[in-house]
Amino acid sequence: MPAYKDKKRNTWYVAYRFKNRKGEYEQVWKRGFKTKKEALNWEMESKLKDKDSLRMTFETFVKDVYFPTISKRIKESTLTTKTNIINIHILPFFKNYKMDDISTADVIRWQNEILETTKEKPFSKPYLKTIHTQLVAILNFAVRYYGLSKNPAAMVANMGTNKEIEMNFWTLEEYQKFAFEMMDEPVLYYCFELLYWTGMREGEMLALTKSDFDFAAKTVSITKTFHHINGHDIITDPKTRQSKRIVTIPDFLAEDMKEYISSLYGIGDEDRMFPISKTMLSRGIHRGAKKAGIKPIRVHDLRHPYVKHTTKNIS
Repeated sequence: MPAYKDKKRNTWYVAYRFKNRKGEYEQVWKRGFKTKKEALNWEMESKLKDKDSLRMTFETFVKDVYFPTISKRIKESTLTTKTNIINIHILPFFKNYKMDDISTADVIRWQNEILETTKEKPFSKPYLKTIHTQLVAILNFAVRYYGLSKNPAAMVANMGTNKEIEMNFWTLEEYQKFAFEMMDEPVLYYCFELLYWTGMREGEMLALTKSDFDFAAKTVSITKTFHHINGHDIITDPKTRQSKRIVTIPDFLAEDMKEYISSLYGIGDEDRMFPISKTMLSRGIHRGAKKAGIKPIRVHDLRHPYVKHTTKNIS
């Protein structure tokens, strides 16, 4: 496995040929390594990847095999969430392990390290479960498509549970106190009115446009959801197929929405009605709760006790 010195740039490079799955030879070049050791390590990992070998490191498998494959099959928002969890909580521990060397004992040590380092500010049980599930998914992928003999993470008890995060609720009286305090912030006020009285999710509400409202029928169609990913605003399909639905809204809310829309000068039928972020909603609900003298809750918790109107799925 030779590495070559680029005297002009004072760096190292590697060049080799390998036979692909079609039996054809391909040439591989890689330049810009600071040391000969870095160049040789890269060449070794690259050759293992070309052969689909599970002697490659966990980091190489995740970055060069797993991510490029799943990125074509899942939503960008889901990919961003998975990437963050894996990069922060999984790769730092497993990155230098060979894929077929990872054992159940290694998984247990990894779990213990997470629990120990977060002892003062422990993660919620559902979040711990999510972290563990991401490791299981990576190793399941290796078992299914790359011949890993078994999934050691699937053989170890999960750190978390399926139990939902305990939710707080506001009574109708508490919500009315809160809504009164938010009236001097009209955009947020109308956002919270929709969330409370329709039960829609934050992203669904933030994706709403004028064309989603049918004021004659007093309904709003939920067909999309909003995400802010890597500095970009993105509209995608809602969380599940069943999430596409038509919700009947009460008369007072229909009048409120007509009044709000009429105040939006120059807005197009397909323009977002609420050009704000989920962070602004979260700050707003805490600010309003403090003014109203009631306990703060999560924005998501607004949707659970809402007055349930007639809904139907959109085919």
